[in-house]
Order: sequence, then C-alpha cells, then structure tokens
Amino acid sequence: MTDHPLPFRDPQLSFSRRTDDLLGRLTLDERIAMLHQFAPAVERLGLGPFRTGQEALHGVAWMGPATVFPQAVGLGATWNDDLVRRIGEAVGNEVRAKRAQDDRVGLNVWAPTVNLLRHPLWGRGEEGYSEDPALTSAIAVAYTRGLRGDDPRYWRTAPVLKHWLAHNNETDRDTASSSVRPRVLHEYDLRAFRDAVRAGAVAGVMPAYNLVNGRPNHVSPLLEQHLRRWTDQPLVVCSDAGAPSNLVDSEHYFDTHEEATAAALKAGVDSFTDHGTDSTVMTGRIRDALAKGLIDESDIDTAVRRLLAMRFALGEFDPELDPYARVDDLDTEEHRALALEAAEQAVVLLKNDGLLPLEPEQGRTVAVVGLLADACKLDWYSGTLMHRSTTLDGIRERYGAENVLFTEGVDRVRLKSSDGWLRVPVADGAKDAEARGAEGALDPALLAGRTDLPPLTCGEEATELALVDWGDGVLTLRTDEGLYLSVADDGYVRASADEPGGWVVQETFRLEAVEGHDGGHRLLHIGTGGYVSVAADGAKVAESGEKISRDDATVFEPETVEYGADAVARVAAAADTVIVVAGNDPHINGRETEDRTTLALPAQQDRLWRAAHAANPRTVLVLASAYPYAVVDAAEGLPALLWTAHGGQAAGTALARVLAGDVSPAGRLPQTWYASDDDLPGLFDYDIIGSRQTYLYFSGTPLFPFGHGLGYAGFSYSALRTEVDGEQLRVSLTVTNDGATAADEVAQVYVRAAGPAEKDEPAPKGLGRRLPGLGDHVDLPLRKLVGHRRVHLAPGAAERVEFVVPVEELGHWSVAHGRWAVEPGAYEILAGASSADIRLTATEVVDGEARGPRPVVARGLEAADYDRQKDTVILDRRKTEGDVVAPASAGGEGHLVYRACDFGEGVAGLAFLVSGEGAIAVSVGGHSLSTLFSGDQGPYEYRTVETALDLRGVHELSIGLSGSLRLARIDVIPGKESA
Repeated sequence: MTDHPLPFRDPQLSFSRRTDDLLGRLTLDERIAMLHQFAPAVERLGLGPFRTGQEALHGVAWMGPATVFPQAVGLGATWNDDLVRRIGEAVGNEVRAKRAQDDRVGLNVWAPTVNLLRHPLWGRGEEGYSEDPALTSAIAVAYTRGLRGDDPRYWRTAPVLKHWLAHNNETDRDTASSSVRPRVLHEYDLRAFRDAVRAGAVAGVMPAYNLVNGRPNHVSPLLEQHLRRWTDQPLVVCSDAGAPSNLVDSEHYFDTHEEATAAALKAGVDSFTDHGTDSTVMTGRIRDALAKGLIDESDIDTAVRRLLAMRFALGEFDPELDPYARVDDLDTEEHRALALEAAEQAVVLLKNDGLLPLEPEQGRTVAVVGLLADACKLDWYSGTLMHRSTTLDGIRERYGAENVLFTEGVDRVRLKSSDGWLRVPVADGAKDAEARGAEGALDPALLAGRTDLPPLTCGEEATELALVDWGDGVLTLRTDEGLYLSVADDGYVRASADEPGGWVVQETFRLEAVEGHDGGHRLLHIGTGGYVSVAADGAKVAESGEKISRDDATVFEPETVEYGADAVARVAAAADTVIVVAGNDPHINGRETEDRTTLALPAQQDRLWRAAHAANPRTVLVLASAYPYAVVDAAEGLPALLWTAHGGQAAGTALARVLAGDVSPAGRLPQTWYASDDDLPGLFDYDIIGSRQTYLYFSGTPLFPFGHGLGYAGFSYSALRTEVDGEQLRVSLTVTNDGATAADEVAQVYVRAAGPAEKDEPAPKGLGRRLPGLGDHVDLPLRKLVGHRRVHLAPGAAERVEFVVPVEELGHWSVAHGRWAVEPGAYEILAGASSADIRLTATEVVDGEARGPRPVVARGLEAADYDRQKDTVILDRRKTEGDVVAPASAGGEGHLVYRACDFGEGVAGLAFLVSGEGAIAVSVGGHSLSTLFSGDQGPYEYRTVETALDLRGVHELSIGLSGSLRLARIDVIPGKESA
C-alpha cells in the first residue's frame, strides 16, 4: 500500500507496480499515442513528451558538437573490453549532458550495432565490431554496460541493439530476404545479440529492414521465441525508420497497413518509427486495426508497459533520485584523453620490415601524401567535431612542421565547354555558413545545401579543381578554398560544401565520354541523376523540378593541369621517408544504402602509393578506412603497412604517436582481409557454413587473417594449462614481453573439435572438422574464438592470463536433434597472437553421451534442418512462424542432404508437407524416385503427399526440388514393425 496520491510517483514502490498504476491511468488514446517514436506529453498526469531513438554509435550523433571516438569497427579492432566500456560511459554521460542543454536529445540510444561483418563489401561494415560473434558480443557487452551505468536501479541511458537480424546488404535492403539455416541462426546471428541481452545492460533491439527466410524482421517470431526469453527484464523493440510502412509499400507482405501494423505489434514491436515526427499516420493505423479486431487493447497495453518501464528506469519520474540527472560531462579533458587512447589502440600494424618505428631525428624529413593525409573523416553516425587532428597535423606536431613535406595527390583539372572554362564566381556578400550538421538536427538528411552562393558559370578564366576518383568513376571536385561542388534543392551547382555528406550525397559526379566527340564528356550529378548544363543563369542539373537529360547536357573537355601521382613522386623523392595515407570517404562508395562493388583500392589511390614507392623505397602505406582492402602488391612490396578505421577527433595525433614509436601498435583485425574478390561469396549468400565464409570456415589463404596485428615488441607464450571443470573449461597461459619496449599484446584463445581421425593429421582442406563420437563429417568451424585479453607489459615482464570458457562454447546447433549439443570427444585449445599465429595447443576430452543419428521416426524432418544444400532458399511457412525450403530460382533445381537418418526397424514410405507445384526427387538407401506435385493453391496452402519406400537402418537422404514447390516437412509412414 502507499499513501501517495499518485502511486506511480512513489519512489518507494517497485518500477513494476508504478508502471501498472500509470498504465491504468492512461486513456486508450493516450496509450496509443505512446506507440509512436515521438510520444506526446500527458499534461493531466504531469508526463512530458518522450522520444525513442538517439544515435550514439561512437559518440553522440546528429545533435551537434560532441566527442567523436573511432568508428565502431575501430573499437572492435582494439580488442579491449575495458576501454570500450569506458567509452560507453563517456558517451552516456555526454548524452545526459546534451539532454540537459537540449530536450530533443533522447536517453533511449540506438546503439550499438551488433550485425556481424560477414561480408567485407557490406556498406555498413563501419558500424559493426567484428565478423566473429564472440568478439562482437564482448565489445557490445562492454559498450552497453558503459551506456547503461552501474546504478542498480536507474539507467544512464537505455541502449537498443541494431539491427535484428542477419542484415549485411544495403542493396535491396528492404525487400531482400536473408536465407539463414538453423545452424547459422543459432551459432552465428543470434549469438551476436544474446550475450549482451543476457548481461542485463540492453533495453531493447531494433529490427532490420530486410526479411529473414522470407519474413520481414518486423514481424519475426524470433523476437518472442528467443530475444525475450534471454532475460526477465522488459525489452523494447523499436522499429527502424519507415519499416512499418515498408511491410506494405515495398515488401507487399500485407495487403493493408492496418494488417501490417497489427502483425508487427503482435510480433513484439513496441515503438513505431515512421513518418518522422508526425504520429497521426501510425496511431491512425493502430486505431483502425483495433476497430477491425486485428488487435485488442491487451496488445497495446503490453507494448506501452514495456515503454513505460524503460522511462521509469531512465529516472524520468524520480529526477531527485536519478544519479545521472545532473551529469554535465561534455568535452572534458578525460574524454579528450580517452578519444586519443582509443584511436591509438585501434591502429593495426599489418606489416613491418623494420622501417617502423620512425623516431624523429634532427634533419630527418617526412613526406606526408595521399588523399586522406589531411582529412579527418566523419561518417553518417558521427557527431560534429569540436577537435580535429589529421595525419598531417599529427606528424607536423610530432616531427616538427619544418621537417614535413606534403602534397595531397589530387589530379588538378580544368573543364572547358563551347562557352568557355567552367569557373566559380566570386561570392560577393555571401554569408558564412556552418559546416553540415553543426547546428544539430534530429535528422541531418533534412539539412539543405547552401543557396547563398552564386552557381558556377563559364567564362574566359578557368577555376582549377581538385579531382578525386573514389572508385567506380565516382568523382568529387573541390576548389582551392576547400569547397566541394554541390547541388542544392534549387538544382544549381555551387562550390558550397565543406565535405561530402547528407543522406543523398550531393557532391559526387561522374564523367561520361561523348561518342563522336574526341575528348568530350558530360558531367553527371549522381545524387539527382541530372546532367550539368551551363546556361546564362549558371550551371544546373535540374530546372523547374525536372532533371536535365543527357541530350541537354553541356559537353566539357577536361584538361589535366597536374597528375597527383607526379606531385607525389616529386615530394617523395625529396624526403627521407614517405607516409602515404589512403582509404575511403565514409559517405561515398560503401555506406548505409550503398554496398561496395570490390575489395580493390581505388585506382587513383593505387597509383599514388606506387608513385611514392618508385621514388622512395622507404614508403609506408596507411589505410584509413571503414573496411578491408585487397592490397596484395602493397603488402608484398612495401616495407610497412598499417590500417586504422576512421579514428575520430584524435586520429592524426594517435597515428603520429604510433609511427614515431611513442605507442607500440596492438590493434588486431576484427575481420578477415581477403586477397581477392574471387575469395568472396555472393553478397546475398548468408550461409557462412556452405560458402565457407569468415575465418570460421574460410580454407583459403587470406591477405591478413582474423586477429592479426604486429607491434614493436616480440611476445612469447608459455605454460598453457587447460582443465574441464564441470560446465567450465579453464584455460591459463603466460605471456612475456621479450622486446625492449613497453607494449600491449592481445592473447587469443580458440577451440575446435579434434575427432579421432584428426589426432595424427589435420582434416582435408575445406572439409570442416570431424564430429567427435559420430562417424560422419559435420561442417564445424576450423577454429572458433572463445577468449581474448589485451595486456600491457613492460620489457621483460610476464603476466599469467586466465580464461573461463563455458563448455557449451565447444558445441554446435544439432539440426538432427533440434538443440544445442556438445558432443563427447576431444577438443583442441589453441592459444596465440591471431587465428593463424597459434603458439600453444592442448587437448581436452569432454565426456557424455553421443547424440547419435537423426531420429526421423520419432521427430520427422523439418525441411530447413538440412546438413548441406545447393541452390535453395529458406522461406516462410506462414506469415507468423515456420520455415520451408524452395528452389532458389523458379526454373532451377535445388538439392538438400540430410545425413545419418535413422529409419529404425523399417518404415513404409515418406510423407512430404508441400505447397506450390513442381517435383521432388528422392535418393535414399539405394532407392531413387521422383514425384510430381500439381495444384493451384497459394504458397501457404499445404498438403501432404505420400511416397512408398521400404527403408530401415541409417541412411543419407538426398532431396531434389524443382518448380515453385515449397517443402515444409518430411515425415515417415510407419511400417508394420514400427506400427
């Protein structure tokens, strides 16, 4: 009982009781209004407005100045849980501090992104931590614990994990379906979310735009079947922006928005992010769904209860008790030092033939060259810089400006038309404008380009432009004043942007050769799809809202004043050592909405490092990028090679300190660097097992392996001890710094099955591991990370490092038995400096009872529970739950293999649960037959068709599928003995 007139205001009561009391006081309209991202105030109860969603991936984003830490993939490269937790605390405190300044800042943060970096061409790879689920989980747990805070009752911020589930393609991202077999689902994709949720520092998840197994993630049954079973605390599911409407508009999964909204609510979506700040559309759909009986009030109440629970945890109703209510830590000295520490720890030394460290010496000159040498790049989820350090800045500061030579290496061009040279007019009276995003906006995509500057014209005098080809012919053009050619809403071309940016980048162009015109080119503006035409009122790509066609484009003849490679060669020859800085702009060719097309370094940047090296063999290549490159020639020919993700505000200072030897690099690759595009599967191939993806299954030779990274000191590993202690595997080893400098080392522990056939020799290349206790090959990982520790050691010092690994980590998802299985037998424990640099090994034996073959008589076969497949996809059995398997293409044939099927004492045949029409070919136990299916029912209308077969004992079952057939399940027809 409570004497408080409004029990939900009574801090002596539990959050649960207070939530129930407040829920009971809200009217139906008030409750429905809370289901939109922008929930209005309820003034009669003293409730303020509430917003879900504040971007905070590597700092507070979209809300103006904030501390900018390295990109998420860079945080993954630190392999340092403690560091990332401290960064989470700093970001959480800055969210609180900015909230005190601007109530548009939300405390429900949409971070981190835990999608696994399965495919290196994925455009959003910069947002994830690693290709490995264990490393991703560890970093996510650390970051969310920092964001959440240590108070047992109140949360600093409420983190939401993105993006549920199996989301690694921007191409067709709102219509493509990821085909995810059960083993990949349980061993890989779910694992990335599970540990962070179990750790208790996650407030919810955001479903991804894509479909999984033919069903949109926003109506996924996995939200209830898995996510909410991992914890007892309420979890809020926030839709991605516009995704509720996509269920009808682009995916056509439902016929009406009322059906779609009802299905999402019933599946577990609580907060609808759609139509921006206008909540009326979504709340109207909810009301209509309620009126039509598609949902009832209990569905609404369930979602509102979870949202209110989050608001109570954030201290909204107890400001006097909330320990984070008065936090004002923004741009503190500690945060600036932490940003530098993070940038230093994220640097990965890929190769070093002794050129590094490059200690500053009297008279030693260093050339700093490259398109990113004087850049401090931000990405879509960065805040606005308060401090900025480029590589050039850092090296000038560390080596002395008088000892540093610089050239960017751009191609300097002029563009001539029949009306004269393209030129940038003098901007008389133009007012100064802030950098894009500086003013802070809930959605920076809404920021318009500048129109206060005059558009480009043609005349007698040319403006020289710095041309950069970022790959695939995507160009930027920049003036000597540092302004990029850009297009505003009025369609005119101006020199107006400080950097490329925006949801639709307005600063990229493409030169297209004109047939029959020697040297003539049209200039296409990629953002609008219009061609540049220079008229009396200036250069434009659109007029009266209509984009200019190629037929109406001005024809330009580009003239190269100076090639960047020539300038680089000249500067490189004049220096003792050359630092080439190459990489990407995070807004171009690989970002949200846009996947990469190749691992290759863009040709213009490839020419620059080659020119530098030809002029000066003492050339270091630094790749500052959001993703890996296949730089085979550079790795073979250059004496030193480094990689760092875009390192935030302190990137340049950090890199200079690493190059100079002030800090020994100890970053490690969080994903495999492949040597060629030929090593990659298709972007839409999510079967990492079947297509041998990531270090877990890739049997080729990578350019650089997962976990790789060098330093300036050598480390030795010794005294490996392992022990199975009940449900735990205990591992300990000693790491010793054998070098002459203090340095960090990242000790890594992997496990793999070591079946009887592999005790004396390894498995055949690419065939996976032998499953202990079962005489058949199962495609188990070649090795799997189960522990890592970053340690700092003085010269000659040693440290004993201990790991406690749950024995369940040795297991896999058994499709034969529908559960997690740790098979009895021998397992290898491998310890070393990377997945390929194993220094110590040991073997432990796990006791228990082998699971044995598939009990098909008792359990039947779910079609998706195959062992191997070719040319099939998994689709939705029903709109609410279940899977089926179908041929990948309507005119093709798919194949499935189910190993070790135990038909017992005998069965009389097989029964197939199918929809659609086509044929099934069966091969089992020496029998082969084909059955045709016909019918005009829809894809969700199933029927059972039986085939007579006399089967007994254990056999491999092979199934061929063709036509529009969807196979849901296979059961046995009992024989006389089993009956």
